[in-house]
Amino acid sequence: MFLNSQPLTTDNAIGNGRVAIAFEYDGRGFHGWQLQKSGVRSVESELARAVSRVADHPVDLVCAGRTDARVHASFQVAHFDTPSVRNPRSWVMGMNTALPDDISVHWAGNGVADFHARFSAVYRRYRYVILNRPVRPGIQRGQVSWTFRPLDVASMHRAAQVLVGEHDFSSFRAAGCQSRTPVRYLERISVTRKGDYVVIDVQANAFLHHMVRNIAGALMAVGAGKQPEPWIGDVLASKDRKLAGVTAPPDGLYLVDVGYPDQYGIPRALCGPGFVSPWFTDGENGPIEPTHIHPKQPVSET
Repeated sequence: MFLNSQPLTTDNAIGNGRVAIAFEYDGRGFHGWQLQKSGVRSVESELARAVSRVADHPVDLVCAGRTDARVHASFQVAHFDTPSVRNPRSWVMGMNTALPDDISVHWAGNGVADFHARFSAVYRRYRYVILNRPVRPGIQRGQVSWTFRPLDVASMHRAAQVLVGEHDFSSFRAAGCQSRTPVRYLERISVTRKGDYVVIDVQANAFLHHMVRNIAGALMAVGAGKQPEPWIGDVLASKDRKLAGVTAPPDGLYLVDVGYPDQYGIPRALCGPGFVSPWFTDGENGPIEPTHIHPKQPVSET
């Protein structure tokens, strides 16, 4: 999803170097982004197959952030290198013709200068969507998380603010996380309600493995009254994953924005998912520029 519509022109040729693409996918049918063993479906394998068909040679893809199994993306960015030259319409429509229905490419352009989908990104933004009502979802099964326990959204939002800033997030990283450091800069986090839906909106320079889902699980414990608001700060300070409680399900987690310096020409995201966007103002749906992210902070491991 984009703030401004991107025309698919045939006027200019791109390629013969680094090409960047922006795309979305429904994560329910995938074992995550990363290429898996033979027979296991991943976003990377499906997308690489389609790009290779249009480029007419095998390609290696690099994405902005590797999502887990069943996690969605309304805005994901990747790059590849190719000697092939095509116009934007040919790249985008060609890839979509070769892709399954649960992945859609929206934009393609040349990677300007030293653009790198992962290392050039200055922030990532996720939304975790919870259906909070007594009855489980039917139509949106797999697209939202669900809890029947009433959640106190105001309490969740207040508790979450202790996470803002640069911290050691060891308490919220997966046991198997391979990041060299648990330190991340969390730029902002909010918890809001629209009817039966609760949305956790979080932006950081990068995220650890399962970091958003672990934060969501802890905040849901506060919202359900199982833990007091100060408990989130205690868990953060402990640097002990065992104290943070359960990991929230992947259902309902969306990568909604990846931010780059303007010099790279990557289109700006209109934060999704689509059914959530109307609940927020244009300013809340657009990019929230990071103001304090340290340039040497490590990039996303997930």
